[in-house]
Amino acid sequence: MAYIEERNSDSGCLFCLRLAETDGPDNLILHRGRKAFVILNRFPYTNGHLMIVPNEHQPSLERLDQQTLMELMELSTRALRSLRRAYGAEAFNLGVNIGAVAGAGVVDHVHMHVVPRWAGDTNFMATIAEARVIPEDLSTTYRRLSEAWQAV
Repeated sequence: MAYIEERNSDSGCLFCLRLAETDGPDNLILHRGRKAFVILNRFPYTNGHLMIVPNEHQPSLERLDQQTLMELMELSTRALRSLRRAYGAEAFNLGVNIGAVAGAGVVDHVHMHVVPRWAGDTNFMATIAEARVIPEDLSTTYRRLSEAWQAV
């Protein structure tokens, strides 16, 4: 609740602010590469929902250089392996929402979502009033994925 209540008090880009912090369970950054980083989604669709984010603050993929684009794909591949290891994920949704009309929550800093899926997960367990059931605390998710990330 503290995060939800404070969420509108941050000025600036969510991702750029996280980059300025020390990595760990508080800022949810699992890995920093040369040109991109991996962070847990604070409002996950399901356990293990990750985001791959370029360090450079750009609104769309076409503004990123080739090295950054390549690193986004390399980190996405490693994320898939980590999620399979940590959660036994059977499938994945990978997606990039570019612009507010497309549903981007952070419009000015492009990022890729990596969402693990399982047979019978009923499309993220949507329930009454668009609530979702996430049976694991983010600190546990961070620990599990951090261990898996180091192992792959």
